[in-house]
Amino acid sequence: MGSVPDLVERQIYTPPPGFRRLYLRVAWDGRDFAGWQAQRHAPSVQDTLQAALGQLGGEQAFRAVAAGRTDAGVHAEDMPLHWDVPASFRLPVEKLARALNAHLPPSVAVLDARPAPPDFHARFSCTGRRYVYRLLVSPQRHPLHQGRALHVVTPLDAAAMNSAARLLVGTHDFAAFATQEDRQTVRELRRLEVHPGPLVWDIRVHGESFLRHMVRGLVGTLLLVGQGKLKPADVQGVLASRQRAQAGANVAPHGLYFAGAEYGLRQKADGPNQTIG
Repeated sequence: MGSVPDLVERQIYTPPPGFRRLYLRVAWDGRDFAGWQAQRHAPSVQDTLQAALGQLGGEQAFRAVAAGRTDAGVHAEDMPLHWDVPASFRLPVEKLARALNAHLPPSVAVLDARPAPPDFHARFSCTGRRYVYRLLVSPQRHPLHQGRALHVVTPLDAAAMNSAARLLVGTHDFAAFATQEDRQTVRELRRLEVHPGPLVWDIRVHGESFLRHMVRGLVGTLLLVGQGKLKPADVQGVLASRQRAQAGANVAPHGLYFAGAEYGLRQKADGPNQTIG
């Protein structure tokens, strides 16, 4: 578990008077949800958690804030979040995970719950996010991976994919891999690696933050390389073009997993680290 920093603008992130902050880790199967974020006419993980807390007397709690947002169909293996609950909420935090799980559907589970420092923010304190994209590389489908990995029926060249991936690691303008993105598009990609398996392959992605659909666009481009439709060196031209049409298509969301977050040393020069747990 990483340490949780004192932020320079800590007053922005502290809970309002009469509330205390909790830290939770949550996992879910994305097939049942339109994503993490609450939506008016579709089921979300955020709303599902809120309803469960309401069953335990936490109706006045603010909405939970996650380390990242996920699209419809995207899974989470380990998503950190913070939750501001009323100071009057009496359920002991060491019993909260089990209690919430009793009111959650099988597709969502709380892995851990504990007190958080008041200036910890699940999103803004985060210094790294990890994703995994899973490929079922097999001529035939497999029922145990249906909805959990992208089925690729043709063989893939893992060495070529990793050669291309190494050219994308670093700080670059990733506009070519983003969809309808209105933020600045320069990002630091810290890790992009293809790990072949006997049946399921993992593509591991690590960075501080990502553009909309960036991970899925990166994977779609690596698939073109693995299928011999692009040479590894071609990805440099794709990157330089800043044109979405030059990169591979966004792969389906059901192969994507939010795999974890890091909370490192982004802190005040005179402020100590505060550790959760």
